[in-house]
Formats: sequence, C-alpha cells, structure tokens
Amino acid sequence: MKAQTKETQDLMTPEKALQELKNGNERFVQKKQLSRDLMQQVGETSTGQFPFATVLSCIDSRVSSELIFDQGIGDIFSVRIAGNFVNEDILGSMEFASKLAGTKLILVLGHTACGAVKGACDHARLGNLTALINKIEPAVAAVKQPQEEGLRNSSNSDFVNEVAAQNVRMTVDNIRSQSEVLKTMEDEGAIQIVGGMYDIKTGQVHIY
Repeated sequence: MKAQTKETQDLMTPEKALQELKNGNERFVQKKQLSRDLMQQVGETSTGQFPFATVLSCIDSRVSSELIFDQGIGDIFSVRIAGNFVNEDILGSMEFASKLAGTKLILVLGHTACGAVKGACDHARLGNLTALINKIEPAVAAVKQPQEEGLRNSSNSDFVNEVAAQNVRMTVDNIRSQSEVLKTMEDEGAIQIVGGMYDIKTGQVHIY
C-alpha cells in the first residue's frame, strides 16, 4: 500500500475522503486492515506529504485515528486534545491542513466514556485542567435532559455520551463560526466539515 501522492490527493473529493475513512473503520472493525510497509511509506513521504483528511480527536489512548480508520503514514493530519474542542491554535492548524496542504475533509471525532467530558459533567477543577474543562462545559449546559441534578454527572453514562456528542456538534459549529477560511472553503465545496462518535466498546465510528 503506497503513501498518498499529489496525484491521489488531487483525485480526492470531500465525499470520497469521508467514504475512505468510513471504509477504513469498517476494515478495522472487521479485522481486515490493509497490508502496509510503514518504512516504505516513511521513504515515500520523506520529500512531501499529501494527506486527504484532517481528524480532530481526543488524546484518549484508545482513539488513535490512524488505527481506527486503518490509515498509514502520510494519509491524515491528526489533531489531538482532551475533549476534541477547538481554539485559535487548532483552527490555525486546520487552516494550514486544508488551505495549504490540501486535505478535503475535517472530521471532529468524539468518543464514548470520554474522561474530559466526564470532568466537565462533574465540573472538575484541577490546575490547568480547569481551563480545558471550562471549554467543554457549554456542551453540558446544552444537554437539557435529564433535568435531575443527581443524574447530570459522570456516573450517568448515557448523559456523558450525549454531552460528548453535543460537544462534537458544537465544535463543528465553532469551526465554521471562528474560521472564515474554513467556512469559505466549505461553502465553495473544497472541503466538508463533519462530526462523528467513536464507540470504545465496538470500535465503530458513527458519522453525522
């Protein structure tokens, strides 16, 4: 399996890029990953890189984008931060990936049982983590059910997972509202910006 080239990147559309990630996740779940010589890909990408997608995901050790989407070296830009939210630096990275490096898709990927989201549900406070948690808490407030305070915490896995999904949706909206570059590219059809959730029990990614 060869690494992406300028030619293969140019042939990618946003729709094809999304389908490639879906296909890769299906291979991952079915244990039918493609055979790759990663050191060969190291050599092939030593003079340039031509990824087709950018994935913003959590730092969670169970959610490696390259693995769960069955991708190799040079295939995707992987942006990782606890809680998979955006800030100025991450938006700048995405603008580089899309506008200058040519990726066709931005996927914001949350996951079930997310520790950062659990912290936001419990309104945890700890050093620099406090500022990070503050950025996820708007998603907690946006999930209206259940209303009982005793059920709006990390012990309620359904609530945690709904907050994680809401955080993805809000992050997608924030990309569009906070980056004129990416919003314009999406409006022109050069890229797609989508969200998804990874199930840590099944290995499946659900795109929405």
